[in-house]
Amino acid sequence: MIEINNKTKSKINLALVGRTAEQFLKLNKIKNRDVSIAFIGDASMSKLNKAYRGKNKPTDILAFPGDNDFFGEIIIGYAQIKRQAKVYKNSVRQELIFILIHGLLHLLGYDDKTENGRREMEMLSKKFIEKYIA
Repeated sequence: MIEINNKTKSKINLALVGRTAEQFLKLNKIKNRDVSIAFIGDASMSKLNKAYRGKNKPTDILAFPGDNDFFGEIIIGYAQIKRQAKVYKNSVRQELIFILIHGLLHLLGYDDKTENGRREMEMLSKKFIEKYIA
């Protein structure tokens, strides 16, 4: 089951988020494992980012892998997504989907702490989007 919560005042296409996550899980043969996706504001994201990463500022996404039946939790800073969309000259929809896939890749165990890891995650995200979303 995919649980999606919007804790912001923004209107977000939650159906698109759900379909994207379902397709990703299906493609990666993730069955019978729950995923939680939450959209939060800058203040909440800053607190979580400070608590878990030591950075006192909002970020676009935090991913927390689960175990057994629970695949994991993804927390998305929607205001940050909107800012990044402008910076990278993407639509908010494009940036949201890219970041969602990025978080799901983290739940699979991918890491972007190195340049090679970051490039691999970016390439996998783009391939998925081109094939299944675009």
